[in-house]
Amino acid sequence: MIPCPLGAYCPTAKLNSSTGTCDPYAYQIPPGKPNHTCGGADIWADVTSGEEVFCSAGSYCPSAIKKIGCSSGHYCRMGSTSEIPCFQLATCNQNTANQNIQAYGIILIAAVCIILLLVYNCSDQVLTTRERRLAQSRERAIRSARETAQARERWKSAKDVARKGAMGLQQQLSRTFSRKSARTEPLKGFGQIKPGSEEALSPLPSPSGSKPKKKGPSDLTKMMRSIEENPDTPEGFNLEIGDKNMKKQAPKGKDLHTRSQIFKYAYGQLEKEKAMQQENKNLTFSGVISMATDTNVRKRPLLEVAFKDLTLTLKGKNKHLMRSVTGKIMPGRVSAVMGPSGAGKTTFLSALSGKATGCHITGLILINGKNESIHSYRKIIGFVPQDDIVHGNLTVEENLVFSARCRLPADLPKPDRVLIVERVIESLGLQAIRDSLVGTVEKRGISGGQRKRVNVGLEMVMEPSLLILDEPTSGLDSSSSQLLLRALRREALEGVNVCMVIHQPSYSLYRMFDDLILLAKGGLTVYHGSIKKVEEYFTGIGITVPERVNPPDHYIDILEGIVKPSPGISREQLPVRWMLHNGYPVPSDMLHLCDQISASSSAPTKAANDGTAAIESSFAGDLWQDMKCIVELKRDHLKLNFLNEKDLSDRTTPGILRQYRYFLGRVGKQRLREARIQAVDYLILLLAGACLGTLAKVSDETFGALGYTYTVIAVSLLCKIAALRSFTLDRLQYWRESAAGMSSLAYFLSKDTVDLFNTVIKPLVYLSMFYFFNNPRSSFEDNYIVLLCLVYCVTGIGYAFAIFLEPSPAQLWAVLLPVVLTLIANQDKDSGFMYELGKVCYPKWALEAFVIANAKRYYGVWLITRCGSMMTTGYDLTNWYPCLIYLIVSGIAIRVVSFAFLVTFQKK
Repeated sequence: MIPCPLGAYCPTAKLNSSTGTCDPYAYQIPPGKPNHTCGGADIWADVTSGEEVFCSAGSYCPSAIKKIGCSSGHYCRMGSTSEIPCFQLATCNQNTANQNIQAYGIILIAAVCIILLLVYNCSDQVLTTRERRLAQSRERAIRSARETAQARERWKSAKDVARKGAMGLQQQLSRTFSRKSARTEPLKGFGQIKPGSEEALSPLPSPSGSKPKKKGPSDLTKMMRSIEENPDTPEGFNLEIGDKNMKKQAPKGKDLHTRSQIFKYAYGQLEKEKAMQQENKNLTFSGVISMATDTNVRKRPLLEVAFKDLTLTLKGKNKHLMRSVTGKIMPGRVSAVMGPSGAGKTTFLSALSGKATGCHITGLILINGKNESIHSYRKIIGFVPQDDIVHGNLTVEENLVFSARCRLPADLPKPDRVLIVERVIESLGLQAIRDSLVGTVEKRGISGGQRKRVNVGLEMVMEPSLLILDEPTSGLDSSSSQLLLRALRREALEGVNVCMVIHQPSYSLYRMFDDLILLAKGGLTVYHGSIKKVEEYFTGIGITVPERVNPPDHYIDILEGIVKPSPGISREQLPVRWMLHNGYPVPSDMLHLCDQISASSSAPTKAANDGTAAIESSFAGDLWQDMKCIVELKRDHLKLNFLNEKDLSDRTTPGILRQYRYFLGRVGKQRLREARIQAVDYLILLLAGACLGTLAKVSDETFGALGYTYTVIAVSLLCKIAALRSFTLDRLQYWRESAAGMSSLAYFLSKDTVDLFNTVIKPLVYLSMFYFFNNPRSSFEDNYIVLLCLVYCVTGIGYAFAIFLEPSPAQLWAVLLPVVLTLIANQDKDSGFMYELGKVCYPKWALEAFVIANAKRYYGVWLITRCGSMMTTGYDLTNWYPCLIYLIVSGIAIRVVSFAFLVTFQKK
């Protein structure tokens, strides 16, 4: 027989005469030998086949033949060799097998709840305090600007004093030299010199070369010299205000000998100040700030976009979206694109901005007269989408500031960037709501019209050279539309090329445009030119606007077929008339309209048969064409996503590291404002930990594998669902920012960095309930490390689902995948392929790490039990660190795959 090990209870057996067995063991005496005596234990085996050999729970066995019950304040698990003292706050009754450490769980829960309550209640307060400090900073800037303006007023008063002194000196000199005016030719016209002119300010020659008498300095000279010696004095004027180079250019020392030099210098500063006053005639907040900081106006590069015979045909269906569009949009002008529904207005803007996909594009698009790709100027092109794609959990100012940080030149000083944002806020009339949240569907924010203006402001703050807007006035009232268009006209005055789609503008709004592009159905041009000549053109072809009718409404009604044009003219002829008017080539299938125009026929037109008539095709043929169209559309999207054109915009935006810092700050604010959602996530984890810890008690036979299996499923499911929000909620915003040139890597890394906070906290929240209710033998630290690696891995899987799938299927996969993979991971060796497949599933490695951490705490009499369990499940006690490494590497690998999905499957 095998000697009993430590942790076993093997006393000498006693014969039970009634059963014929040797108690407390299960073996019997040999048959036919009634005098045979019982010996010791005849077995040392697994706990499932020889549980009576183990020292019972609630007792400890210092030797194999001695068993002592646990005293109060101690606990003894099955197979213990000594009693273990309970923790300080734990409760242990006499003969107990486990300690009650739920008090620690309560303390940990209370600490976590306090932290969550502080975050929940103070996050908004922190942001509010920060915004208040920023507002105070703005107030100080305004106060400083006002003080500077007052200093300029003192400078102006000092100039008036200097001017009067100069005139008095000139009159005195005129009287002195009036006697010699008849004899001296250069002095003949001296009395006619205009006061304040250059001649009056030049130094005067002394008569007959005699030296003038030295006199004491006058009051004016003393004042000028005191200003020169002490420019910071509150009296007079401040030289540092007018020009920062003024102090360097100021005459000093020997140069300040004559009054004429003093006045010449003073008048030079007067001219500079006069120019500055003219520049800041209409004083606004941003004007005061620019005057205070003395910034120079930067010139924007000009972009002229010309297009010739531009035609877009839908792939696979040979349907024309645009046909033979020729013209150009010029810098410094605001162009309006109008037409009925289906006229291809948005398609026209997409073609100009290089965003048209799934189409065959023919014709030319010239940038400043050169055949260059529009993508080469992406950094100075702003595109305002039709939908208001802004971050609802950020304020108006935060949205604009972030766009300015990432898209303005990297070397632009911060004061200049702040001034640009202030100018846009002021021009769009957003001062009153600058600190208000934009709002989402669930949480009400600013109004729809204000949201539309913020949508436009995101592109204005990057100071574009070409600004394309898709229906920016939709949903706005007349006053808001005029406010927006005035802001766009101010942009045009700075040389910006503005082109926008607009529906049924009012007459006052219509007259604010410079050019009009009028499209008919099918993407054909009806008119393209100055808005002042549109009525003259249509009158020339026989179409007059009735009285009290808005011209664009009348033209669109004609193109829609609601209103009939003049006799002899049909709406189908209008594009051809425009082509003939400008000498453009007419498509072959429209030549019959030329004959109608020449014959002035009013009969209904018939479609010409030019070989493009529809041909009956089979169902299989149509299906094949649709599949080809879908494949070509996906290919165009991939080509657009990975397009890498040479940058010709001459603008260097911030690099990845700086953008990462900006993204990190923005995501941090968003998470703080989503503190309620985070609190709900933590609360669910607490409930899950309490339920699973109570129901799935640790079994010594399986080393707690059942409870850990439930843990892997629950934590994987909850963390994946939470990770879906990271990339699902702001998918549209990312597509817009990526199309504008912002870094996708900085965006992804910032999201992952902020989510690391949840990766660290969520295991702690779950274990605060599960560990202290389940009370496994493994340490809290070991369980936390394994759970930390598990959460890191499954969060990356949630990223992949959120990026690659739509929200509904992503949630379904996030629920099903952990359950299915855990079932596969628990297959035994006899399963063959499923067992091998389970080796690459993350639940297998997480569950193995949990079981190994717990099994290492079983020793002595548990060795056979531990070895048997490890052999059955295929686990290895030396694989704890490889399991953790596998989970971490899997998390990194799935994040790389997620980023590849982010870049590949985005829609620009």
